[in-house]
Amino acid sequence: MRVLVLNGPNLNLLGVREPDVYGTESYAALVRRVQARAAALGVDVKIEQYNGEGAIIDAIHGAMGRYDGLIINPGAYTHYGYALHDAIKAACIPALEVHLSNIAARESFRHTSVTAPACVGQISGLGIAGYEAALAYFAEKRP
Repeated sequence: MRVLVLNGPNLNLLGVREPDVYGTESYAALVRRVQARAAALGVDVKIEQYNGEGAIIDAIHGAMGRYDGLIINPGAYTHYGYALHDAIKAACIPALEVHLSNIAARESFRHTSVTAPACVGQISGLGIAGYEAALAYFAEKRP
């Protein structure tokens, strides 16, 4: 099972940016936890972070035929990234959308995800544990 984890804009600032919302763990800590959970589950994982929408789309396109699953945290692109929605659909890779914070409990503009309908599901509000849950989902769906 090969899973690509894509993180969107500002995720590189974890631990610094709004720790009351996103937690105090750094992006490096997120990467370490995801790698450790993937290893425990026997999942081959690659983790990438991009601040630009085009780079995320390019990564999704590049995942076609190479990965069995996609875990994506589109950041703010969640709410208006129609091109990301289209890229996820076009890639034909099962995708899970993950958010550290509970987007439904935040500002009203964050309540709608335009990317979630292209995914098999959404995990929101569990912090880094949401990524770990997404990995467990794909481990159980192993081809």
